[in-house]
Amino acid sequence: VQLQASGGGLVQTGGSLKLSCANSRRTFSNNAVGWFRQAPGKEREFVAHIGWRGHVTAYGDSVKGRFTISRDTAKNMVYLQMNNLNPEDTAVYLCAASRSSIGSADYTQYNYWGRGTQVTVSS
Repeated sequence: VQLQASGGGLVQTGGSLKLSCANSRRTFSNNAVGWFRQAPGKEREFVAHIGWRGHVTAYGDSVKGRFTISRDTAKNMVYLQMNNLNPEDTAVYLCAASRSSIGSADYTQYNYWGRGTQVTVSS
């Protein structure tokens, strides 16, 4: 499993971005995938996760109602649609895959990590 997050950038408060997580080595359709973020000087924070079938999702409290995680098994992709962004969302966003088919908010439960993508929200 080799993951790569993309789609980050600079956006104004209230704007939207859609992040993508691709697995270049093999399918990860049987793996749960999570998004996490880390801002300078802060702990890694859970953003969202999605189970292997895409039916079960969960979100961190700070993004509920604004972010949506989804997956396209045919394309071997997982997405994070981020709406109504604010400066507190500024961070490096990382996607991770678990050997388990069930997602978790605990980043230690993920086995494969990709390079992150920077999201910057200006006020």
